Amino acid sequence: MAMTQKMVRSSHAALQAAGFSGRAGDHCGVASFGAQLRTRFENEFLGCSWSHRAANGSVQRRGSAGKASVQATLTEERPFVTTVPPTEKSNKALAYELIQGALARWCEVRDRATPEPPTAVLLHGILGGRRNWVSFAKRLAQEFPTWQFLLVDLRCHGESASLRKRGPHSVMSAARDVLQLMGQLRLTPRVLIGHSFGGKVAMSMVDQAAKPLARPIRVWVLDATPGKVRSGGDGEDHPGELIATLRKMPASLPSRRSLIDALSHQGFSASVAQWMTTNLKAAKAEGRSGYEWVFDLEGIADMYKSYEDTNLWSLVDNVPEGVHIDFLRAERSLHRWAHEDVQRIHMAEQIASTEGAGVQMHVLEDAGHWVHTDNPDGLFRLLTPTFGGTNFMRF
Repeated sequence: MAMTQKMVRSSHAALQAAGFSGRAGDHCGVASFGAQLRTRFENEFLGCSWSHRAANGSVQRRGSAGKASVQATLTEERPFVTTVPPTEKSNKALAYELIQGALARWCEVRDRATPEPPTAVLLHGILGGRRNWVSFAKRLAQEFPTWQFLLVDLRCHGESASLRKRGPHSVMSAARDVLQLMGQLRLTPRVLIGHSFGGKVAMSMVDQAAKPLARPIRVWVLDATPGKVRSGGDGEDHPGELIATLRKMPASLPSRRSLIDALSHQGFSASVAQWMTTNLKAAKAEGRSGYEWVFDLEGIADMYKSYEDTNLWSLVDNVPEGVHIDFLRAERSLHRWAHEDVQRIHMAEQIASTEGAGVQMHVLEDAGHWVHTDNPDGLFRLLTPTFGGTNFMRF
């Protein structure tokens, strides 16, 4: 604990030296990657300085846009976790957030002599957003302080929806966006973790990856199969049915409660109805009240259709050398997995092991499709060897 307190004092001194005020642990206004600002910020946790110039040469400081901040969170007997979110005015391919362990030293403008910390990219599912992964990513950063974790809003979702990406809106184009962001940030991810739709995006990234971006080493596909998605299921909360229901609703809703009531009336669970309210924002148009969607619903409908139809079995049958793909099946998510899917993955396990690659199947007990909320402890245990090991190959 004494060492942690020393880190707090040291970091605070660095902030004051750079011209920032406030107590250690406060939010410090710092322009983040891609902003049109010029800010100099020296931070011992990150070991770097950023420079972004505004049109008028001004410097954004404490009290400016809350999204342009660096947060240091102190947990008893735990290292700091630094969160670096983007500003709204970003020229990056996607909106993103970087969560860094205490020992992860990196910034976008960096000395090439400084080794890049290991990076994992976490990808959300359809109708989700990067916020779905924040708590879990912070836990990983606390346990593995040399790592950093990049969370993104995929196209048509969250803050990336405002970028108005051109179609087609598909698994492939979503993967291409993330690859473009990796190139812009000059990051080479060692691990990709994708949930549901994000799992297929992760596989498509490996399929498309080429120089100058190296292939990720470890790919975790959480509760998604490589092939076509079977329609239907247990009759509750099917994403295709949810999207169809949302498309029938008016573009503006009077209240969050009205959304919950409407979805509950259509047979969706209370948890899904409540979760969907997180995708609402106050209407901004003059003369309009109520709420509207943060996402591009029509684009998402196209993305989900692509998710159903995209077939990536060829990647699983011929995994590139040095790449390891882990499939995780949720115990209570039976309708997404056919017997032949499981058998084919097991067959791929045997083939890949003889070709310098890897495929492995896991089952997460006591979990439905929302694996990182249904059983976060179990998921954490399964992922731990991925971040604790040191035998990582690089391309």
